Amino acid sequence: MPKPKRSNLLALAILSLLHERPMHPYEIGVTMRQRGISDSIKLNTGSLYAVIETLMKNKLIQPIATEREGKHPERTIYEPTGAGNAEFFEWLQSLLRTPVKEYPQFAAGLSFLGHLSPRVALDLLKERAAALVKQIQDIRSSMEATMAMGIDRVFVIEQEYSLALLEAEQNWLRQLMEDIEDEVITERKDDQIVWNVTYKEPSHGHTDS
Repeated sequence: MPKPKRSNLLALAILSLLHERPMHPYEIGVTMRQRGISDSIKLNTGSLYAVIETLMKNKLIQPIATEREGKHPERTIYEPTGAGNAEFFEWLQSLLRTPVKEYPQFAAGLSFLGHLSPRVALDLLKERAAALVKQIQDIRSSMEATMAMGIDRVFVIEQEYSLALLEAEQNWLRQLMEDIEDEVITERKDDQIVWNVTYKEPSHGHTDS
């Protein structure tokens, strides 16, 4: 059977946690939230069970037992197969080793910044800057709460990375807003602030021979 596509990172998270110890799906979800993994990998109950089913079909995990606690429904406990462990380590090493071209939405928006007036663009960027402050605070709080639970730093290292990216964006964004306000990439024409543009689009019109 061919290997499943390595596009759903939730599958990687499941293989990772099952490599640590056998778990049932509910415990997998709880552990992902406790460690902040769900901040970097999208998690919901429906998708969790769907991915587990896919991993089973591809013989990467297998059920080993069931358990019941009180009045809760019976829960199936899974463990990785040999192929599942091999797939996990190959996938993980590939992610860490090889940079992949990503397409962040903010970069896409910046590509067309010049279609807005500098004033409108500045107002929008200020809103983003305020939102970044909250995101940074939320990640810091999440990291502190996670570490307070006795979870080691190595298990929240992706949150450090997310925090570093947000702080870098925050610093860059602050400089961009200053450059707009200080007329570094803008200029004043007829009492209006406009982009300082010298590039002219080449003409594609037909010319007479």
